[in-house]
Parts: sequence; structure tokens; C-alpha cells
Amino acid sequence: MEQRESDGRLGIAIIWVLAVVGSGLVVGLAYGGLGEWFGERGALGPYRALAVVFGVSVLGALLVQLATRRPAGYVARTSASIGGAVVVVALAAIAVAPLAVGASG
Repeated sequence: MEQRESDGRLGIAIIWVLAVVGSGLVVGLAYGGLGEWFGERGALGPYRALAVVFGVSVLGALLVQLATRRPAGYVARTSASIGGAVVVVALAAIAVAPLAVGASG
């Protein structure tokens, strides 16, 4: 039973790491002045990229938790995975806010 419990927690950690790496990449590129990488030079480019990171995190959470093949606790594990991704992406959005305000004003 202990092995199955750790599988769910490992899946949660994988999604959190995915969100941290993706958000860190977006924030780093935004502050590095690589606005073209986001597909636009406007103030909302980094936010669109963070939306992609969040979307990938949500889909990843669903797939990783389905891969555990354990129906018990699926909703709780998936909610924890997505909740952690929300916090990480929200912190990244706050981190790029000065760039968005500076570019629009």
C-alpha cells in the first residue's frame, strides 16, 4: 500500500516541477528581452506563454494521475497537482507584471 501512496505523491511533484520549470523559462525569457519568442512584442506575450504552461500542467496532471491506475483519491491528487501549478504560474505572473505595466505605459 505504501508504494501506491508514493506513486500519487510522485505524480503531484512531477507536475509541480513541470510548472516551475516552464514558468521559470517564461520569466527568464521575458526579463531577458526575448519578446519575439512569445510571438508578439506586446505586454501580454509572457501571460500567453504562462497560459500555455498552465494548460500543459493541467493536461499533464490528468494524464499522470490516470497513469497511476488508482481510482481512489484521483480527484484529490489531481486537485493537488493543479492547485500547485496554479500557485506557481500565479507567482510567475506577478513576477512579469512590472514588464507588462512598463510596456503598456
